[in-house]
Amino acid sequence: MIEFHPVTKHIGAEVTGVDLRKPLSQEEVATLREGWLRHLVLFFRDQHIDDEQHLQFALNFGTLNHPAFKKDADSPIHVLDQTSPRGEGGDEWHSDNTFEPTPPMGSLLRCVQLPEVGGDTCWANTYLAYESLSKPLQRLCDELTAVHDITMSMKKAISKGHPFDLAEIQAKWPPIERPVVRVHAETGRKALFVNRSSTTRLVGLTDRENEALLPLLIDHIRSPEFQCRLRWRPGTLAFWDNRPTQHYAVADYTQRRRMHRVTINAFPEHADK
Repeated sequence: MIEFHPVTKHIGAEVTGVDLRKPLSQEEVATLREGWLRHLVLFFRDQHIDDEQHLQFALNFGTLNHPAFKKDADSPIHVLDQTSPRGEGGDEWHSDNTFEPTPPMGSLLRCVQLPEVGGDTCWANTYLAYESLSKPLQRLCDELTAVHDITMSMKKAISKGHPFDLAEIQAKWPPIERPVVRVHAETGRKALFVNRSSTTRLVGLTDRENEALLPLLIDHIRSPEFQCRLRWRPGTLAFWDNRPTQHYAVADYTQRRRMHRVTINAFPEHADK
């Protein structure tokens, strides 16, 4: 029987009673989806699966998303292989690819190889980040939109030696405006939807107002009571909802850390309207 064991009061649960090497029944998929929507990120321990099993598990919950900067465009698996992660972008609180017209719904990240110590990942509950704002600030945020732009993260990647053509990338993904408060397509709950990696300004506010309010909202998401932290082990898989969460890859290691990820888009019935 599938069971969920919360790791904090507000976000994250370890899942037992399921073997990801085997196809899932419709009932099992429905149970896992309900738990995922409730806990926002699920952790599966001791699941020593291969890439094909990883992919098939992911496709129970959405359609395949091809990340913007994946080196092997033909493979459904995005390999994250790092030894010097500081400043690469993962070590900032973010939701994935909010600069895209339709950001991915979720990701399933599997641990393959770890350094001797370090390399944890943290997640934050952005429903709670919104709900814990004062009512006047909630009302203001409800009315605001923000610009999401790929430029900041690309400049950082280029400075780290990645051979990207900034002008070409900016033409492919021009800045886009999104609501500061996102309404989840499945739960109807409101979540704060700004992040340090991609959000550049609040639309309609002066520069001085932006300098005060945008950092406040972004930093608010870092409150520890909104968070959980995962200590990885080989064979651990994390499955998170990209819509009401942000995550942070702790860049505290200098040995090899290799992770395999499948990213998914929402099925039409679960997509934003």
